[in-house]
Amino acid sequence: MELRQLTDSLTTHLPGVVRWAGSVAKRMRGFNIAIYGEKQSGSSNTDALTLADLSVQELLVGALRDCDPLFRQCRIEAEETTGDLSRFAAESEYTLALDPIDGTKQYRDRTGNGYSIILTLRSLETLHYSLVFVPESGAYGAWVQAVGDRVVCGSDDPNRPATDVLRSFAPIKPGGRQPSKKIYVIGFQQHDVTKAKLVTDAGLDGVPADDCPGCLYELMARGDYAGSLIHSPNVYDFPASLQIARIFGGDAVWAHNGQSVNFREVWMDERAHMLRLPGIVATSPDRWVRETLCRVARDWNPIRYAE
Repeated sequence: MELRQLTDSLTTHLPGVVRWAGSVAKRMRGFNIAIYGEKQSGSSNTDALTLADLSVQELLVGALRDCDPLFRQCRIEAEETTGDLSRFAAESEYTLALDPIDGTKQYRDRTGNGYSIILTLRSLETLHYSLVFVPESGAYGAWVQAVGDRVVCGSDDPNRPATDVLRSFAPIKPGGRQPSKKIYVIGFQQHDVTKAKLVTDAGLDGVPADDCPGCLYELMARGDYAGSLIHSPNVYDFPASLQIARIFGGDAVWAHNGQSVNFREVWMDERAHMLRLPGIVATSPDRWVRETLCRVARDWNPIRYAE
């Protein structure tokens, strides 16, 4: 399978579908659509689930199934169980991953507008395509797209096709991003606030996930956030930040050894029904930020559910 052909097809076909999915999510948010008891990891951010998650995923999986036969030659990993997932390859060099609504707790509880819809394409070693739509960022939503050596970010314009809007954005120059010390901290169960304070004490600005004012991927692309520190990140949303960091000259590394992460080492979190990378991962375009995060978290417990 030709990677360029695959990413070109995603760039052509998926923005419009993701925009439609965003409209569905916005509409459903006005109703009581919470589902309780499906996920029992003990983390309110992880366990939040709504009918919108299931509906948006159904739409996205159907589009991937129908838009281009190339997509069905990929493996697919989706955070929820809905959609015609069996139509995709059991084995492939490339994997499509979906998070139908990243930030479900914020979405469900109506505590902010930073939830997003995420689609990525990866191999075992790295990311090749990321598309993020933030339906309620600004007047009409906001886009982040990463492909090749380009990251673009900007406001949507429903007067034009979504693909045209994305093509009109100038790529972000790594040196043109504003400096920041803000670090998104999540995954430490009930200890996100404590861990964020330790990050702050090291000279950065740790921000617990619940205090983040928007979508991490939009904030990273613009330079409002310097990166993240995440315990056992899942494979459905985290990869977008990894690709942004790498295009900007940075990386995502395991805190205990400073080695670049890959997707050969994943585990199934049965409590949350999610595939995750092991351990604690520090992500940033800035080497000093990554080294600082590794120094802070190197000796923290790498087991997510430490009994």
